[in-house]
Amino acid sequence: MSEPSDRAAEIAAALASVRERLARACADAGREDSTVTLLPVTKFFPASDVRILYELGCREFGESREQDASPKVAETVEDFRSDPPRWHMIGHLQRNKAKSIAAWAHSIHSVDSARLVTALSKATKTALDDGARATPLDVLVQVSLDGDVHRGGVERGDLYELADAVSTAPGLRLAGLMAVPPLDADADAAFGDLEVLHQQLLRDHPDARELSAGMTGDLEAAVRHGSTCVRVGTAILGARPIASQ
Repeated sequence: MSEPSDRAAEIAAALASVRERLARACADAGREDSTVTLLPVTKFFPASDVRILYELGCREFGESREQDASPKVAETVEDFRSDPPRWHMIGHLQRNKAKSIAAWAHSIHSVDSARLVTALSKATKTALDDGARATPLDVLVQVSLDGDVHRGGVERGDLYELADAVSTAPGLRLAGLMAVPPLDADADAAFGDLEVLHQQLLRDHPDARELSAGMTGDLEAAVRHGSTCVRVGTAILGARPIASQ
């Protein structure tokens, strides 16, 4: 196993490469770098990697499993107290985990049901009333581009009704959309489709400007089609460790 110094150098080089890649993608799309957030996905990786990324200037982190994220957030809270990062829940969430998410997440990118909206609203309102958080929970509605809801996401026919529900739910703020391209899909076609859905959403919800799209293999296509947040794990932290059961 690599020593910490070796790991820090490895992450630093990978992060620099991804930052350069994202800058080129923005330039090619005629966009400013500042319009796209790089979200390192730290799921399954230890808190020590989060600390390294923080030292390299990262202030946004993505997690996908509450049972892994909550201990990691708690382990690092004192380290980051002077300049807290923003934690994003990007994976599927069960309703019974809403209370935990309300305690630490800046945003959740994967809301795809009215029942989850209700659970998050209740938990976030309680956290706000108790002083456990100071701001509403940003919500991105995840849409299924191919109708396969087993992979996550609301069907497009139900998208705008769900967005309306988020926008009126106490404690929540409708921030935008998220999607994962269908398996084996052409990235440009998939993100072009998502871009159209996002533009339609903005007609009724002009503040829902966030578009969470693009990962290690397709971030350039996502940037071309308006992504405001690319979720990158493998290209920064390497192959995912085997998750404990």
